[in-house]
Amino acid sequence: MPIILSALLIWVLLINTSHANTYLQNQYQNDVYALIKARNGLNNTLNFMQSREDLFPSSPLKQARKLTRQQREIIWQTWESFLDYVLAIDSIGRYYSDLDEHYQQAQAKYFKIAFAAFLANYRYAMAFITLCNNDANFDIVLNEAVPELGMPSGSYRQLKFRYLNLIHGAKFAVMSAREIASNDAKNKQLQQFIDADKKVVWRAGLSGEGPINTLKNSTQIIRDGLFAAWFPVQKGVSEWMGDIKVKRKNRSLISQQQITSMIPQLQPGDILLERREWYLSNIGLPGFWPHAALYIGSEQEREEYFDTEAIRAWLTEQHSDFTNFNQWLSEIYPGVYRLSLKPLEQNHVPRVIEAISEGVSFTSLEHSANADSVVVLRPRLSKVEKAIAIKRAFHYSGRPYDFNFDFLTDASLVCSELVYKAYEPGGDMKQGLHFELMDVLGRKALPVNKIAQQFDQYFGSSQQQLDFVLFLDGSERQGRAIQADLDDFRESWKRPKWHILLRQEL
Repeated sequence: MPIILSALLIWVLLINTSHANTYLQNQYQNDVYALIKARNGLNNTLNFMQSREDLFPSSPLKQARKLTRQQREIIWQTWESFLDYVLAIDSIGRYYSDLDEHYQQAQAKYFKIAFAAFLANYRYAMAFITLCNNDANFDIVLNEAVPELGMPSGSYRQLKFRYLNLIHGAKFAVMSAREIASNDAKNKQLQQFIDADKKVVWRAGLSGEGPINTLKNSTQIIRDGLFAAWFPVQKGVSEWMGDIKVKRKNRSLISQQQITSMIPQLQPGDILLERREWYLSNIGLPGFWPHAALYIGSEQEREEYFDTEAIRAWLTEQHSDFTNFNQWLSEIYPGVYRLSLKPLEQNHVPRVIEAISEGVSFTSLEHSANADSVVVLRPRLSKVEKAIAIKRAFHYSGRPYDFNFDFLTDASLVCSELVYKAYEPGGDMKQGLHFELMDVLGRKALPVNKIAQQFDQYFGSSQQQLDFVLFLDGSERQGRAIQADLDDFRESWKRPKWHILLRQEL
């Protein structure tokens, strides 16, 4: 009996170890992708800065200038994007530095991703600081608080303290020596970035640019007393990545029961704002709310909702022989319509259309709302205009995801762009929804968080365009999403991206 029990325990241990190793391998691949994405974000941010000589001069200014409010806002948005990528990369690096210490067999692999993260931030932080040294205004503008990221005032001084520091330079030398001795080169793309970033950092050291900036910075460091930890939430982010990914692997705070209870409250044309707390796909998306989707309802829901005289009259105006919205929709987009009826995972009915990494896709509410926080907003529009919005969304079905966030083209779309263009005024959309676009690194875009901000800004005024339906607000402490109210939602857009950490809910 003891032999059988021992064998059983060994078998269970082997299975658990195998599952843990499989999970770590999958997580490693996802984090390599996230690291590359964030590094590209830093590179794009720097390219944008170099393209805007009017904002970021390439050489020291001979005389002081006064920045306009618009210039300050663009500079601040650029700084916010830069910090977002740095924070994500640093989180990945810290997580794999910890794994590097505990998993002997995979040390080389974990060290490489930690080193790649270290180098990416070191390289681009030095480039960012060097460019900003050309205008003394940046020491004022960039040291203002960044509430969207939970950053206090003085963050730019802390950034300089972290990267223009002899200790950081020594760490680079030590890690470089270890990297030379490492024989792990399985991830060629990661190695390519390591080689490129290491070369730039070495070049900065040899040219004297790095040491000179470090020396200049030392006086400021002493004067400001900046010996506190850089990014007060960093340690929390690192622990959060290692903790939540294990504890909440494949589980969201919103339950399937809560999602089922949402369905009777929703109407075709509703807008969903969603958040998944631990997804690194949030990198580069400003604000608390990163994703939006359009609720189209099931075929039966549309049948009942659009069964009105106004819809029938509108269909007649379209020179249609149909008096039924679904029939007309299936006539215009037969292939797409059939796709919209195809059962999905666990035989769930498609009720949502959204732009995700796979492209503009029909998804079930059970899948789309499988998140940590969700709010539902209802346009103050007629059923005819909601029908037009759904028809437009069907038109975009199958378009690829717009990883460039370029609203000027319809060839590919990002999540908020699908909602924006579905309800964009013009043509047969007489009233529509007027969303304010923002300049994000030189491109016009609509961050999802801006939809929430605009709702709060115009609530109760003649410019209010949306009504509040429901808000399921994720609580890490309670391990579930709780029913929140209108006031909670109106404040939600002000939350930092690392909201859970700053509320100390771990």
